[in-house]
Amino acid sequence: MAALPGVLSAPKTGSAVELLCVRPGYGERRFVDELTVTKAQGIPGERWGTAPWLKLADGTGHPGIQVSILPRRVLDLVWRNRETVVHPGDTFVCDLDMTEANLPAGSLLAVGTAVLCVSEVWNDACAKWKVRHGEAAFDWVRAHPDLRLRGVLCSIEQDGVIRNGDAVEVLR
Repeated sequence: MAALPGVLSAPKTGSAVELLCVRPGYGERRFVDELTVTKAQGIPGERWGTAPWLKLADGTGHPGIQVSILPRRVLDLVWRNRETVVHPGDTFVCDLDMTEANLPAGSLLAVGTAVLCVSEVWNDACAKWKVRHGEAAFDWVRAHPDLRLRGVLCSIEQDGVIRNGDAVEVLR
């Protein structure tokens, strides 16, 4: 809780993309300099297309989980052992205020040449988050759903390319 004021003082818009990550399979992480994202396929090569954790009635991946964005200030607090603890697997990290007040569901984000839409699906931290980062980090995320400490999930609204260093601009 002592770190919360620092987390909540993140910029409202304009933060840079950091740590682009592709998850081809369970527990697999591949860090890249750029990603192509498409509304139809999500991130080609990602497991969203073959094994999504949230599905629509027809069994296809829920579009609201195509991209996951984690606040860098939260990552810096919880990912202390980067040698033996795996990266959380979010598509990218950025220093951005991801609270519901700043990014309500339906907010559009221009990132590189892509446009993302903040999903109504809440990233509430899964059991893997608890195992990797501890019960306190898990409980902290779950106790503050409106702060979205675990980040936001997004659908892809406009195909494009996202690169490390691209600005994340909140479109109003």
